Amino acid sequence: MSAKRILYVEDNPDIGGWVKEELEQRGYEVQWLLNGDDIEAVVQAEGCDLVILDIMLPGLDGFTIGQRLKTAMPTLPTLLLTARTAIHDKLQGLKFADDYVTKPFHAEELVARIEVLLRRNGARQPEMIKLGRHILVDLDGRTVMNADTREEIALTGKELQILECFLRHPNQILTQEQIWEQVWGERYIAGDKALSVHIRHLREKLERDPNQPELIQTLRGLGYRVKV
Repeated sequence: MSAKRILYVEDNPDIGGWVKEELEQRGYEVQWLLNGDDIEAVVQAEGCDLVILDIMLPGLDGFTIGQRLKTAMPTLPTLLLTARTAIHDKLQGLKFADDYVTKPFHAEELVARIEVLLRRNGARQPEMIKLGRHILVDLDGRTVMNADTREEIALTGKELQILECFLRHPNQILTQEQIWEQVWGERYIAGDKALSVHIRHLREKLERDPNQPELIQTLRGLGYRVKV
């Protein structure tokens, strides 16, 4: 079984080095960052099973980072590890974080809390698929997000089913008949325009320029393709 991967954000070199060493001795793979300004890009590019955040950080603070992460990746477990013990800090942190541990702490306690979060979440991230440079699709959560604006894109049920059909067959050319049978569950009737209308609406919602689509490609005489 591969080691669980933890992304740890802590600007104090003594605490950061000690926590990283303690966790690695217990079999975890730890990536330690001194600030979290680019943490979303790191998570998307490299993946992780859990995030540990300090609150008092240079640049963006842990509250801001944690809230952004929870919006972008709602099922990714987050643990706040901080010297701030005030009740209002804990209440603010627990609005988005899954646990809150105050300094000083014992390594055994931290590991126990990590294991609880990993078990609770199955150490499993949503299956995020990136389309182009700005669209993120969570197949498990059946949500689509614009990574530039951090806003969820509302799709109709049929639009989502068509997109899922493309993503189950990435980079493959699908005929209208194939898409229709998988989405509608019945034989395609030549001349029916419903599919092309749904694809036009998908392009309006997903493409930067719907008139020059880059995500959902039309191959004349063949069908459609989504490149991943």
